[in-house]
Amino acid sequence: MTIVNTALAALLDRPGNPSDEAPLIEAVLDAGVFVPVDEDGSVVFVKGDDGPELPGYVSETCLADQLPQAAGAVHCDAVRLLDILRRTEVGKMIVSSAGGWARIPSALLLHSLRQRGTRLRHGEAVRLSWSTLPLAVALRDALRERLLEFPGIRSVWIAEAHWERAGVAQLLVHLAVGPEAAPDAVKRLMETLLSEDVTIGRDDPVVATTVLDPVTDGDRIGEIDALGLDTVRADHALRRIEVVSREYDAAPTARPAAQPAAQPAARPGSGAAAGVRRRWWRSP
Repeated sequence: MTIVNTALAALLDRPGNPSDEAPLIEAVLDAGVFVPVDEDGSVVFVKGDDGPELPGYVSETCLADQLPQAAGAVHCDAVRLLDILRRTEVGKMIVSSAGGWARIPSALLLHSLRQRGTRLRHGEAVRLSWSTLPLAVALRDALRERLLEFPGIRSVWIAEAHWERAGVAQLLVHLAVGPEAAPDAVKRLMETLLSEDVTIGRDDPVVATTVLDPVTDGDRIGEIDALGLDTVRADHALRRIEVVSREYDAAPTARPAAQPAAQPAARPGSGAAAGVRRRWWRSP
């Protein structure tokens, strides 16, 4: 299947260089770009006025036409672009189509990516685990305060995700969203969290989201719920929030040897060390 970032191409193909960087950034982060690589698989940079620049093209064909010396092309989604920009600290990215080009400061790309998070496709291999990163805890606490403001978003799980294909780690927020939710509920929730409630630092991982249907994705939800992840659930009818986290586990209490403490069964997937997770309730 041929991949083309049509939205980015439409912006770049207009007469004159685009003056507004925001639509360009949105198009890059939504559909990605093709980045050139050499024979060893390393990213190929181009020389700019102020130093090396990261080139990105709307399609593999466009890259081959404009940079024939490249040995190949790799499609980079938002997660891969973030990894490249953070590792190389290159100052600018230059995006090109058949009819035009534009420069985007890397700092703006990184800022936009951190503020809005990334939206991921299903079907990619990922390993999920409970996260104790300060950013994960901050997201959980912010969701505790915000989730009742977004009817239809029923449950949220926060995981540290390691993507096998991309070879990078990030925070992945799964959201169970019912049909009663507004079409833009997830987008508004994440934008609110990342712009008003949570501060994302330079070294923090990118935050990504994936939406699950409580009915059609029931099996997947069951698998995720068994992993022992930090979870925030909303009972919108009762206006009640439930937070489930290993952080709230009680320390074992010492008892006399003659009266050993009964050990509760571990939750599936949580591991013996996790024990039973304590729930924290809040009703406004």
